[in-house]
Amino acid sequence: MKIGICTGGGDCPGLNAAIRALVKSAIKHKDIELYGIKNSFNGLKSRPLSYTQLNRQSVVDIYHRGGTILGTFNKGAYKEETSNKDLDLICEGYNSLELDCLIVIGGEGTQSIAQQLIEKKLNVIGIPKTIDNDLPKTEQTIGFSSCVDLVAESVLRLQSTAESHHRIMILEVMGRDSGFIGLYGGLAGGAHIILIPEIAFNYNAICEKIDQRRKLGRNNSVIVVSEGAYEAGQDSRPKNLTQNLSKNLAEMTNMETRVTVLGHLQRGGAPSPEDRLLATRLGVYAMNLAIKKTYNRIVMIHEAKTVDIEYSAINKWERKLVSLDNELMQAAEAIGISLGR
Repeated sequence: MKIGICTGGGDCPGLNAAIRALVKSAIKHKDIELYGIKNSFNGLKSRPLSYTQLNRQSVVDIYHRGGTILGTFNKGAYKEETSNKDLDLICEGYNSLELDCLIVIGGEGTQSIAQQLIEKKLNVIGIPKTIDNDLPKTEQTIGFSSCVDLVAESVLRLQSTAESHHRIMILEVMGRDSGFIGLYGGLAGGAHIILIPEIAFNYNAICEKIDQRRKLGRNNSVIVVSEGAYEAGQDSRPKNLTQNLSKNLAEMTNMETRVTVLGHLQRGGAPSPEDRLLATRLGVYAMNLAIKKTYNRIVMIHEAKTVDIEYSAINKWERKLVSLDNELMQAAEAIGISLGR
């Protein structure tokens, strides 16, 4: 039995832990050969093919390492509707290696391509990963926990400098469409104001919270802003959201403001213990599916348990949003955090 493994889309902590789990759970089965496909689907698309055989030695000491030993690709070459030419090249590469199955670790873009490959009669098993935690059907994705840890630590660090200089510190985090990173990281770190794409913000509400703190003698505030947040009444999201926010709040509050953009720091570094455990759970489960030849399924977390569903159960890979009845959203407002409304 020949099984391919690839990682696609943006990198995140936990990918190597998932690869390790896949490899180590297959080792005891002597009839299984594992092929690491390099740089996402490019390894199957390129000529010559780009791959490496995986074994126990391949995954030594990678459990705690960020990134992916297989490389990845996230430059827009693959769209939700990938061209038939590209798909055919990938299928040819798959057949050339005589693969029985391809295990795909990736986010919505990568998994949508996997779904198209299934329509081309390839056998696929999916593992969800994205720091945004915005994939449909699953409660948590690989990379999210590590990102939340970083955001929370960053908020704590900004609080001390905000207190020292009596400033408003604005922290921009990823989350173009969904606010899981901003909400969870901001709440865990003790932010005073959190702005996410699901709730259009109002400057008056933000200033009201800042004024409340000043009346209590707290002449500083930390604001966490998802990159996709936007002002109520605006038709489009400004390109320089946090810079505009900083400038406007400085004028409205007469306080110094500073902006920190976490950017790709959120993708790098060692995975959190929670991500290592999650990646191991999903990896072992996915390999068991492959061994049983239960193909065209994607592994998920549902009600805190590892499950699998058919790819066909997901009609479209639309990003999951923070629901307005989210328990942590309600908890944030209950303890006095402003969501800008």
